[in-house]
Amino acid sequence: MKTIKPWQHLYLGAVIVAFLAAFGLWNPFAEEASAAKHKAPGFKVDPSWPKRLPNNWLMGQIAGIAVDKDDNIWIVQRPRSLTSDEAGATDALPGTTPPADAFGNARPAGSLADCCYPAPSVLQLDKKGNLLRAWGGPAEGFGDSAWNWPANTCIAPECEWPVNEHGIYVDHNMNVYIAGNAGGDAQVVKFAADGTFLLQIGDEAVINMGSNDTNGCRGGTPCLYRPADMEVDPKTNELYIADGYGNHRIVVVDADTGFYKRHWGAYGQKPVDDGASDAMGPNDNPAAGTDPEDFAPPHFRNPVHAVRISKDGLVYVADRPNNRVQVFDMSAGAADCIPAGPGSCGFLGEKFVERDTLGPGSVWDLDTSADKRQTFLFIPDGTNQYVWELLRSSLDILARFGGNGRHAGQFHWVHNLAVDSKGNMYTAEVDTGKRAQKFKSVGKRKDNGGEDDDTDDSDGS
Repeated sequence: MKTIKPWQHLYLGAVIVAFLAAFGLWNPFAEEASAAKHKAPGFKVDPSWPKRLPNNWLMGQIAGIAVDKDDNIWIVQRPRSLTSDEAGATDALPGTTPPADAFGNARPAGSLADCCYPAPSVLQLDKKGNLLRAWGGPAEGFGDSAWNWPANTCIAPECEWPVNEHGIYVDHNMNVYIAGNAGGDAQVVKFAADGTFLLQIGDEAVINMGSNDTNGCRGGTPCLYRPADMEVDPKTNELYIADGYGNHRIVVVDADTGFYKRHWGAYGQKPVDDGASDAMGPNDNPAAGTDPEDFAPPHFRNPVHAVRISKDGLVYVADRPNNRVQVFDMSAGAADCIPAGPGSCGFLGEKFVERDTLGPGSVWDLDTSADKRQTFLFIPDGTNQYVWELLRSSLDILARFGGNGRHAGQFHWVHNLAVDSKGNMYTAEVDTGKRAQKFKSVGKRKDNGGEDDDTDDSDGS
């Protein structure tokens, strides 16, 4: 008997629902009841994580967080986002007139205070929050000798460190990928775990080539435009890039060479219509007279903020300003394709989350739960300041936790999250949040559907 693959359930479910609805046989409340059988995971914040950094270091905006195969946590942060007083220990660089530190902060009489220095951009922490290693950042002028760069490091023109760090991923071979989303950033840079430079995809000198550009940059790699995030499929060693803040696509390349494999836009469209995407404007605003619940934007908006791959071969894309996640199979982008609904162009389905959200949107990142089936999907919402918990098979929203605030367990611009093999969750905040938090897995929550105040007292560790 032929086995139905997991991704086919999503598509077949949509077909069955449509058939039953046409004959008045589908009861949406039965769908809700099915989802209600699944209790969302419970989490409790660990206010002791991470530990204080050595060397009088301080982190700025944390623009990416990832978990490696050993359950260590990797952070990419933005040293240049520290204010003058936050980096108060920095002194004037020799020869600057008027005297200023490496950030351009005025230092007419030297350092302002005992604390602090900017931490390196990349930090590896253990599950207890201890620093294991740190490296990376602009080529010179930031920090001191404790940065400990390897000999083969990121030095232009071979390697261009992003002006504004954005997104981090650690693959199955312990390679580390960094992207950047400043106006001049157009690259993803790959390093060994110790910071040794390995590969650059894209080129700061060649930007805004369009979502359908498939090469044209160094070594025949695609030209990117303000990429946001990336993930490697360990089965194929293909690197999926959310490209991103300038382009409107997912682009797939060989993770070792950077050579182009395929790309696609919303609903699996290829070629991508950049002009139509830009013309929609910045938010999920329907046309006058259109019910927001009936409005499904035909294109990705900027930024296409994250991409994640599940073990059963599904590709999840965070279409942030459209307040939605779209789901694809591995065939997406394999050929030119005009979308015609679920089942075409590799597109399987979508889910809108708090779809009346304007501003920066509601779907900022994605990760799955740690169980074998990856039953749940987690989405950080940096506008409403929640983490949403969805049932992955149906994309039904089960629960949320968090809320706007600066206490432990609350968020300000929660930007990314990652889940370790034990089910613990790590979150990262940008803007003035500038922090990472750990939420311990505490089993199933007592009920679904409400706001969680992070006081679940279930057993767990």
